[in-house]
Amino acid sequence: MDAQRKNEGTPDVDIAALRKAASEGNTPVFWRSLDELADTPEFRDYKENEFPHGANDPDAKLDRRELLKVMAASAAFAGLSGCTKLPTQHIVPYVRQPEEIVPGKALFYATAVTLGGVATGILVESNMARPTKIEGNPDHPGSLGASDAFAQASILGLYDPDRSQAEIHDGRIGSWASFQDDLASALGAEKAASGAGLRLLTSTITSPSLAEQIRTFLKGYPSAKWIQYESVTRDNVREGAKLAFGEFVNAVYRVDRAEVILTLDSDFLTSGPGSVRYARDYSRKRRVENVDSKMNRLYSVESTPTNTGAMADHRLRMRASDIEGFVRALARELGLNVTSGASPAVPAGWISALARDLKKHPGATLVVAGDQQPPIVHALVHAINQSMGNFDQTVYFTQPIEESPANQWDSMGELAADIRAGKVTTLLILGGNPAYDAPADLGFKELLPKVPFSVRLGLYEDETSALCHWHIPQAHDLESWGDARGYDGTVTVIQPLIAPLYSGKSDQDFLALLNGQSAKPSHDIVHDYWQAQRPNVPRFDAFWEKALRDGVVPDTAFSPKQVSLKPGIGEQAPGAPSQGLEIVFRPDPTIWDGRFANNGWLQELPKPLTKITWDAVAMVSPKTAQRLGLKNEDAVELKYQGRAIVAPVWVMPGHADESVTVFLGHGRTRAGRVGTGTGFDAGWIRPYAAPWIGTGLEIRRTGDRWPLAATQTHSSMEGRELIQVATLDEYQKNPKFAQADADENPLSLYPAVKYDGNAWGMSVDLNACTGCGACVAACVAENNIAVVGKTQVLIGREMHWIRIDRYYEGDVDDPKAYHEPVLCMHCEDAPCEVVCPVQATVHSTEGLNEMIYNRCVGTRYCSNNCPYKVRRFNFLLYSDWVTPSLYGMRNPNVTVRSRGVMEKCTYCVQRINEVKIEAEKQDRPVRDGEIVTACQQSCPAEAIVFGNINDPKSKVSLLKAQDRNYKLLEELNTRPRTTYLARLRNPNPEIENAAAN
Repeated sequence: MDAQRKNEGTPDVDIAALRKAASEGNTPVFWRSLDELADTPEFRDYKENEFPHGANDPDAKLDRRELLKVMAASAAFAGLSGCTKLPTQHIVPYVRQPEEIVPGKALFYATAVTLGGVATGILVESNMARPTKIEGNPDHPGSLGASDAFAQASILGLYDPDRSQAEIHDGRIGSWASFQDDLASALGAEKAASGAGLRLLTSTITSPSLAEQIRTFLKGYPSAKWIQYESVTRDNVREGAKLAFGEFVNAVYRVDRAEVILTLDSDFLTSGPGSVRYARDYSRKRRVENVDSKMNRLYSVESTPTNTGAMADHRLRMRASDIEGFVRALARELGLNVTSGASPAVPAGWISALARDLKKHPGATLVVAGDQQPPIVHALVHAINQSMGNFDQTVYFTQPIEESPANQWDSMGELAADIRAGKVTTLLILGGNPAYDAPADLGFKELLPKVPFSVRLGLYEDETSALCHWHIPQAHDLESWGDARGYDGTVTVIQPLIAPLYSGKSDQDFLALLNGQSAKPSHDIVHDYWQAQRPNVPRFDAFWEKALRDGVVPDTAFSPKQVSLKPGIGEQAPGAPSQGLEIVFRPDPTIWDGRFANNGWLQELPKPLTKITWDAVAMVSPKTAQRLGLKNEDAVELKYQGRAIVAPVWVMPGHADESVTVFLGHGRTRAGRVGTGTGFDAGWIRPYAAPWIGTGLEIRRTGDRWPLAATQTHSSMEGRELIQVATLDEYQKNPKFAQADADENPLSLYPAVKYDGNAWGMSVDLNACTGCGACVAACVAENNIAVVGKTQVLIGREMHWIRIDRYYEGDVDDPKAYHEPVLCMHCEDAPCEVVCPVQATVHSTEGLNEMIYNRCVGTRYCSNNCPYKVRRFNFLLYSDWVTPSLYGMRNPNVTVRSRGVMEKCTYCVQRINEVKIEAEKQDRPVRDGEIVTACQQSCPAEAIVFGNINDPKSKVSLLKAQDRNYKLLEELNTRPRTTYLARLRNPNPEIENAAAN
């Protein structure tokens, strides 16, 4: 089998030889992987075979265990009952059909999903009372109608059959009544001691109503303690603000006002609070319509390659522990009284040129530090922003969005110490999974069973629940009433789309029980809280209905807060420079801290830049790999502070030298059928004293191999120049650089077709695309795309209709990186159509390249003849397409494909037809912008635009008329309807010229 063949070892990539070849100009201008650059036999095998590595092997099949795992990942959820129940507050007899429900017509409800406590406003599509799709809420300041992959995949999390379905008491099924009795007994004992032994452990809370419930509960137990904890904590951000201003504050960026941006180990465009909004604001400053257009400029200094770094006009790779020295040097260059630190390796003149650029734009610059950088870096960044006049311009401050903010890492350490000392007698855990993600050296996993009475409210019976006396099923966000604050403080009321599938309890329900209000519905708790907050609203019910309808509670965004910078920041001597091999911990780009480990959509979503699925890696630079004798897929032992794990190596161009990045969230032991056992647990070597950055890592080769399912080398297009890049200056001198040698050949074997009505087309702006992957996740959710599992991805059978290719340009060690989404081009002269013997792929009267699934007999000629490699074939029955329970999640307007059928992007034809029908009913033409594809709607950067190219005034036509517009493989004369706007860079001439010389 191919997975075994990969396990036998891949050809070594001679990095030194590649570096020499690149310096001599003997390598491609753009390349996608080290294997492609080296032209290894494995890469040639991928390139020369349409269905690589055994995709045609009839024995390449799933065993029963893998099949069940894949079916669960794709939501083949047999046994899911009652999935069409409405929330109890709105249930009516269906013999009298609710006025708002029309079969075949979806309804949308505004609510929010949270990550790290921070809310992102969403609209949830409901078909016959079944939530099926999520979109961003255009009225919410944190989303503006867009979303991220986590929000898109939360639909799958709702229907996950591995979610907890019963109360568990000491490993056996219990009952809610028995739990209430045990809880009452435990709280009665705590009452006598004023709650001295009582601890409430939650994730980060931004919910005003829930915080009020918690405060009410704690009033009855004045000696009890409330601990908030996230393994992906923002403690350094809070402590940096306290160091700078003497108090915790929340920084909000106005990226749309910034002309020059510097990020320091920050991926603010695709990760963290406000990232969806920031990507939107940033991309709008990159719009180039003509030679007179202006662009912002982005500098990125980072250790681990990120999407933000890939968007940068200048990227400087540097060890994470050296960034403090860089910031100190920059601050001194800007005139701040700062003690210098260890001098990092920076190209000559780089810092001074950066400083001059910042000084040229007073009040229009922005410096952003990554969450993982130490507090002193954040404090210095605040000082720099103030000195540049950025306060109240490109950044402003508010009160914290967290309720009762504190240092979560310290609080968790105190809790562990109290348990160890026997001071904790009752522990109530709401959400989170501390037995898995607390620092290993705290020993929380061993301490938890020592607590006399412990309760866990959770979505899964996971690592933490297994160690508690009671486990209570938790309701999903889409099943719950609640509220939460967005990145700027804006509150959204979280409303349920469906009654709890497994009788789960929300956080509000659980606190109501603790407060003796178990009979009060959570809806009333949230409603009454906000009614008390708005005593002067004359008609509160109208106010409430509007807040639910809009997804935003009016006037809840925090006002800017005046802050005063403390004197002497950075004057203290910095710490000693780090020695030895550095280790950097980061949240996983697709499963975060492990909470999404059982979500098949996110496991199979290729991670940005590496394009790895179903796994985690130890990421190293080419130079470090060369020094240590490592290559991709080597299994190595990572030993750090007395603990060791085994991990696969991934050699990452652009990574800092003498540094290793590992990602949290994998190595779960009780995640569910999908997430258990994937990857390795980096948290096992993550210490309490230094949770993000440390030195002294030891690496030992084990001699074993660890196959990695990376999609980047799949679907190769034979090294053609598929991405067009230029600097802003080059574009201004030659606006049509992307269209060189692009004259369309009038000769064709295809008959000419005239489209009198609509002619659909798409434009993708590479200057805006951040490569975040939201479009891929949205496409999966919208079009019922199956998950196939790691084994199938290894042999090139992933089913995604849209992929995001990542290209490198430049040398092996420090290349520039670019993203390019690739989907069906809907060619007017489509090579796939003429080779299909049964006309399963045909052209519509509006120019769509359509797939007729009932005709397809699986010859795969169409895929073989597609130069863009965007067709996907169902080699196996990946989806259970007859189980009625599947209807709860799947889009009823999209066919579920069976084995032996080819599929591909349809431009969301179901959405096109829906709008056309509505327009016809109103006797009017389809309006420009009325049809929005799933990928377009989810995109935070507005990189994708769809519309009627027959309308010269349509947005897509205007984009296609720009000088930057070009077609992929135009020399083939396929006349694709999907075209691209070339990527532009806006480098600092001082730095660019120095690098060239």
